[in-house]
Amino acid sequence: MNIVIKNVTALLPNGQDSHTVYIKGQDIAGIDKEPEGFKAELTIEGEGKLLIPGLINAHTHSYMSVMRNCADDLPFMDWLLKRIDPIEGRLTNEDAYWSSLLGQLEMIRSGITTFNDQQMHIHQTTRAVAESGMRAVICRGLVGNEYDKSDRRLLEALEEMEDVKLTDRLNFRLGPHAPYSCGPDYLKMCADVARDKGIGIHIHLSESVSEVEQIKEKYGCSPIEYAAKAGVFDVSTIAAHCVQVDEKDIELLSEAGVSVVTCPASNMKLGNGFAPIPELVEKKVNVCLGTDGAASNNAQNMFREMGLLALIHKGTHKTPTCIGAKEVFDMATINGAKALGLSDIIGSIEIGKKADLVLLDLNSPSLMPNNNLLSALCYSANGSEVETVIIDGEVVMENREIKTIDEEKVYHEINDMLDRLGVISKLC
Repeated sequence: MNIVIKNVTALLPNGQDSHTVYIKGQDIAGIDKEPEGFKAELTIEGEGKLLIPGLINAHTHSYMSVMRNCADDLPFMDWLLKRIDPIEGRLTNEDAYWSSLLGQLEMIRSGITTFNDQQMHIHQTTRAVAESGMRAVICRGLVGNEYDKSDRRLLEALEEMEDVKLTDRLNFRLGPHAPYSCGPDYLKMCADVARDKGIGIHIHLSESVSEVEQIKEKYGCSPIEYAAKAGVFDVSTIAAHCVQVDEKDIELLSEAGVSVVTCPASNMKLGNGFAPIPELVEKKVNVCLGTDGAASNNAQNMFREMGLLALIHKGTHKTPTCIGAKEVFDMATINGAKALGLSDIIGSIEIGKKADLVLLDLNSPSLMPNNNLLSALCYSANGSEVETVIIDGEVVMENREIKTIDEEKVYHEINDMLDRLGVISKLC
């Protein structure tokens, strides 16, 4: 579809101003200058709107959306082993499909156009992505100890890569879960396979004190060193969390070109602490932003994460200048695109890039007055301002109405599975 967005305040890489943006098919074809032979099929009046690049959720588990608010106020390992793992064991493939759709509904509504998903049910998230219209990088969660290329989970991950035929909005990585669930030989195998397939790795690293203590006791090094020694950093790596890291760890991450995804709400909620983001940025580590899954966050809202990220480190470092709104917004957009290897097609509003765009209503109370819109996105917005979402040139939400997903059907299916899964918390 050819779309023109007229006279809209657009947040471009070089600043914000009033522009007219032309979308031809999947791509941004012109800014202010109408492409030759262009004929608009849809005209969007941009007066009173803000156009931003779609937000990129660089670490989540969309299939866990059904577990929202079911395992709160628990220590990390109790949360994982005593509450989440048993529910996950009862989750069917069909449950995972509907749960992923629920997560994608929430993400679209809050302006997320791309997500990096670590999941356990092959074909279900890819199936949901094909229907929702979102862009996604899918990483099959992997756990094991042996160097065994016939490992069932690995073969499932490779099988799922065939789902790319469903839509060109899908990309894939391998998802070895974490150092405490993947032995060194298994991690080496994952790195070797990723290299052979020309794909990257998405892994949880140094999320908690208990993880660091466990790995140091067993292997005599930090989880970051452990992953590096296993060859994980020899391929493109996205490391989620990196909360409990020291100077040596940061140097390793920087030297290896690892992208770090910070998940402020999840890290705080599970009592894991605060990632040293200013220190990582100082060492030129590419830092991006994610929500983590709804079981630990409990939201899939990047505006909430931007607000937390912009404020937390000012408090912990006792200075208001250690991280600013521009840095935070970049972490939620172009830095995420860089981490995913997609910065040539998404992450900013530029001619030739995919039309992954979000329109916000500037007449929302939270954005009034329109003094500094970049600051407003990080310090004032909450996601309710998102009005229209375009992904790959297709309108997936218009005037807050989702076009691609039957919301009522999703809610019905989610409510149907609650008792069977034992999701309703017994703690309150």
